Amino acid sequence: MSAPTTHRWTPARRRRAAHNAVALAVSAVLVFPVYWMVATALKQRAHILSSVPQFFPWPLSPENFARALEKPGFGTFVRNSLTVTLSSVVLSLVISLFAAIAIARFRFAGRKAVLTVLVLVQMVPAAAMVIPVYLMLRSIGALDFVPGLVLTYMTFVLPFTIWTLRGFVDAVPVELEEAALVDGCGRFQMYVRVLLPLLMPGIVATSIFAFVNAWDDYIFAYVIMKSQSNYTLPVWLVSFKTSESVDYGAMIAASTIFSVPVLVFFLLVQRRLVGGMTSGAVKG
Repeated sequence: MSAPTTHRWTPARRRRAAHNAVALAVSAVLVFPVYWMVATALKQRAHILSSVPQFFPWPLSPENFARALEKPGFGTFVRNSLTVTLSSVVLSLVISLFAAIAIARFRFAGRKAVLTVLVLVQMVPAAAMVIPVYLMLRSIGALDFVPGLVLTYMTFVLPFTIWTLRGFVDAVPVELEEAALVDGCGRFQMYVRVLLPLLMPGIVATSIFAFVNAWDDYIFAYVIMKSQSNYTLPVWLVSFKTSESVDYGAMIAASTIFSVPVLVFFLLVQRRLVGGMTSGAVKG
């Protein structure tokens, strides 16, 4: 009968344990702000501004969420944010997908110039474009108009999504497309059945960027939209701060509510981020 095996701390095990400890520490630092936001939203008003921090809120209080949801116009702002964000994501993905395929698969005059412009546009800070965008939208009568805000978000999202998807298209061997055409697929069928599944990780990654970019924006939504009925949720968050006081509890509860759609959207698409790598033409 052999002696029981003892677990010895070999150098490899020590390195793995150290790496795990560092990963846990980094994860804790990244997750703590989210935990603190949710915990603060569940605190009673007297505990939020206490000089002694309360890391575990007790008793739990839903009053901050109640005040946030009772704020006038909440339903309208949610509808506006979802309309603008989803429209920006869908339109940006459709346009950038066709543009990325054209840039990656075809050679045409000015192709290098287009690639250079895509890189340069991404270097311009969005805040520097507030006045030009405002003047342009005013000249075409698109101020205080939802499509005008969608167009603005697409302007800043498209360079990144086109550049990113172009890299994914370049990574797909042309031989796969040629084999599909030889097997009788039309060009459109080849794109849908072969290329599109292989591009799914890139599409998901760019959709997350487009969603967060449109969902979190405050400056353009505030400047372009003049009517309160057209405001989005980031503008709604600012309404908890007045010249007289700040309702910190309701503001933090509203921020928690504001973060939920981003989390839900990521959970819906994250499986496709991994699944797209093994689907499509390389799948037996």
